Amino acid sequence: MENLKIAAIQTDIFWENITANLANLEEKLAKITKEPDLIILPEMFTTGFTMNAKTLAEPMNFTTFKWMKQMAKKHNAVITGSFIANENSNNYNRLIWMEPDGNFDTYDKRHLFRMGDEHTFFAAGNKKIIKHLKGWNICPLICYDLRFPVWSRNKNNEYDLLIYIANWPKSRAFVYSNLLVARALENQAYVIGVNRVGKDGMGLDYSGDSAIINYKGQTIVSETEKEEILYAEISKQELVDFRTKFPAYLDADDFEIK
Repeated sequence: MENLKIAAIQTDIFWENITANLANLEEKLAKITKEPDLIILPEMFTTGFTMNAKTLAEPMNFTTFKWMKQMAKKHNAVITGSFIANENSNNYNRLIWMEPDGNFDTYDKRHLFRMGDEHTFFAAGNKKIIKHLKGWNICPLICYDLRFPVWSRNKNNEYDLLIYIANWPKSRAFVYSNLLVARALENQAYVIGVNRVGKDGMGLDYSGDSAIINYKGQTIVSETEKEEILYAEISKQELVDFRTKFPAYLDADDFEIK
C-alpha cells in the first residue's frame, strides 16, 4: 500500500480573468518541490465564484482544459480543480480530474448554491466519480456539496480520500472547518478541503482555512488567510488498520440516492 503525496494550492483568484489566473497558478506550480502524486486547485480557479457563466464558460478541450493537460504532464501528477464549462448548451461548475497521460474524468457540481443564484446560471450534475490513484480510491466534490452528508457518504468504503474544492467565504469559515472534520469522522476517510483566499469581485472575503484531515478528524496541516501550498503524505496502511480495528462502517445504513 503506497502513501499518497499531496500538494494543495491555497491561492487568491483574479476576478473573472482566466489568463491571469492560469499564469499565476503556473508560477505557483513551478515552485512545488516535493513531487506530489496529486495537485489540488480551488473551485472555479480561473474566474472566482462568478455567475457570469454566459461570458466566461469554456467548451471542453479549450484553454483551461488544455492548460490542465499540459500541467499534469509537466509535473507528472494528477491535477484537479473546477472551472466554468459549457456543454450541450448548459453551463456547469465542472471539476476536471486530469492525469499525466492525458486521460481525464469530470464531476459536475451536484448541489448548486442557491443563496448565490448558482442554480439559476448553472446545470447540476447527477453522479459522483471515484478515481483511482496508486491504490487509493478518491472522491472529489465541490464546495456546497460539503453541507450534504448523504451525497458525501462513504457507502461500503468506496473511497479512502474525500476532496472538497471550494470558494467558501470567511463569514462561514466556522461551518466549513467543522464540516470537513465531520465528513472525515463519519466516513472513516481522509478529507482534504482546498479553499481560496482574498476578496472577490462581489466584495466577499475568503480566509482559506484549507486543511488535510485524517480519518480520526485530526488536522495534519492547515492554513488560514495567506496564499500557501499545503503538503502532506498520507498513509493508506494506517487507514486500513484503523478501519480494521474500529469497523463502524459495517453497521452503516444501506440506501440509494435517486
